[in-house]
Amino acid sequence: MRKKHIVGPIILTILLLAVVGGAGYWMTAKIYQKPIQASSSIAEEVKSDNEPREVDLKSLIHEAEKNVVQIEAKAEWGNSIGSGFLYNEKGDIITNAHVVKDSESIYVKTANARTYPAALIGIGKETDIAVIRVPQLANRTPMKIGENVAEVTDEIIAVGSPLGLQNTVTTGIISGTERDFAIDEFKYENVYQITAPITHGNSGGPLIHKPSGKVIAINSAGTEKAGIGFSIPLSSVMDQIELWSAQAENQELNYDGQTSATTQIDPKQLKEDARYLYGYFNESLLMRDYINAYALLGSEWQSKQTYQDFRAKYVHTIDITFSNVKLSLDENNRVHISLTTDNVIRNSDQSKVTERYECTYTIGYENDQLKILSGKRELISSTPHETENPDEEQENNSSDNETQEDEAA
Repeated sequence: MRKKHIVGPIILTILLLAVVGGAGYWMTAKIYQKPIQASSSIAEEVKSDNEPREVDLKSLIHEAEKNVVQIEAKAEWGNSIGSGFLYNEKGDIITNAHVVKDSESIYVKTANARTYPAALIGIGKETDIAVIRVPQLANRTPMKIGENVAEVTDEIIAVGSPLGLQNTVTTGIISGTERDFAIDEFKYENVYQITAPITHGNSGGPLIHKPSGKVIAINSAGTEKAGIGFSIPLSSVMDQIELWSAQAENQELNYDGQTSATTQIDPKQLKEDARYLYGYFNESLLMRDYINAYALLGSEWQSKQTYQDFRAKYVHTIDITFSNVKLSLDENNRVHISLTTDNVIRNSDQSKVTERYECTYTIGYENDQLKILSGKRELISSTPHETENPDEEQENNSSDNETQEDEAA
């Protein structure tokens, strides 16, 4: 009798396990092997690290401009203008040998219009490459170097200072490879031929591989009539560049340039530098690079507003256009800029409004570096953009005569 009582529960347990196991198998086979679908609007596909990502052209150019410098080399026979780019955290800049050869002093001008003396730490005798060092640019994030070999039709971006016009950008493609020729004492072997023209002042600037966003070559030579250029691949010269940089650690470097940028001021050039600085300030705002824009302000103006307050003034600005630009120079070597700006603002409800300002700014030297010393803008109109439902348009801001002592755009 006791055995019958034991066998019954055992059989029942076996049957129950069989049912549960069968149900589990069916769920695994029919349900869990199907892909899970989500309808969340914020879900994004995560690409593999090996899968190429599309590079935003505007962001790429803006970041490149921060590390591209204009080089002025002064020698007995005259001055030479060229370009260069920061490639490591020591403050070392790659350029062409023909830009800095035989120079008595070398200056670099950065994207934010600051000027520093540089020391030559390496120069080629037959290869048209050179490296200079600027201690003030140490510990900055340099340009990304790519030693990959480019192919014909690859898209490229050339950044430089042609004819002294700082941070000029031209685009094109690799139109040829393995080009060989000689100019003066320099031999160019296996260089890239590009459709972006290389003119006076472009020499030494970076050639950026657009798909990867990395520097792959040094813009070095061009033809006046054909409108093409030639660039030295970094893959063929990087070992020599790294050697110069390493050897310079134990050398006594010679900075022959004056530390003061204000000893000799060219009024015409100062106006152009001021115009450039204001344009670069606006570009930084539109790229949402508020830290860079804030750094362009003079110390006194910065002391009147925190970075957070400064950023709050422009975080909703999506476009800036300006007109009626007038520049004047006073007896203290300060440039006064007056202009009209139209700022397109996106509100929290996604509606847009164009605010028009009359602006005045003063740009001058502070500690031998060009800064936006002060500014004032007066709001003269505020015009909402048309929407699909006019009844939903916001009323105009009634502060038509409001005067703001903040940064213009």
